[in-house]
Amino acid sequence: MAIEGEAPAKSKKKLIIIAGISVLLLAVLGAGGFFGYKWWMGKKAAAGGDNATEQKAEGGHGEQKAEAKDEKKGDKNGAVSGAGELVSIPPFLVNLADPQGRRYLKLALDVEVRDKSAADELNKNMPKIKDSLLLLLSSKTYEDLASIENKILLKKEIVERMTLVLGEQKVMRVYITEIVIQ
Repeated sequence: MAIEGEAPAKSKKKLIIIAGISVLLLAVLGAGGFFGYKWWMGKKAAAGGDNATEQKAEGGHGEQKAEAKDEKKGDKNGAVSGAGELVSIPPFLVNLADPQGRRYLKLALDVEVRDKSAADELNKNMPKIKDSLLLLLSSKTYEDLASIENKILLKKEIVERMTLVLGEQKVMRVYITEIVIQ
């Protein structure tokens, strides 16, 4: 009987050791997978950052000089024009006007307006502005939006559309905060 009692004790001990090793192995594999993912995605993010730097360099220095001039200008009260109110516009998701109709554009904007009253008026007219921008964006093709120059042109067109809705030059700048073309 003593021999029969020792066998279950040894098998329980063996089972506990196997379970412990399995848990330890899973923890090591999970940590390795996590760090491998971070390392791999870190390289891709760094490569994407280099690409963004190249795109910025392709944009030329003329646009940067024009923006610098705009920032140096003040309004009639002497305030620097870069101190306007920012209004966020929720993301747009539209079909592009491509022949196959399979491309989409997701675009989020921040709009810099002259003052608080202009921001209030922009918010009050938000449905009209969204309608105007949806029509503008859905008329674009992939080629119309592919290059950095065309994105800068799009920003100018958006300012023009907003000026048409608001009635006078209240919009100073438009910032593209998110753009996805698929």
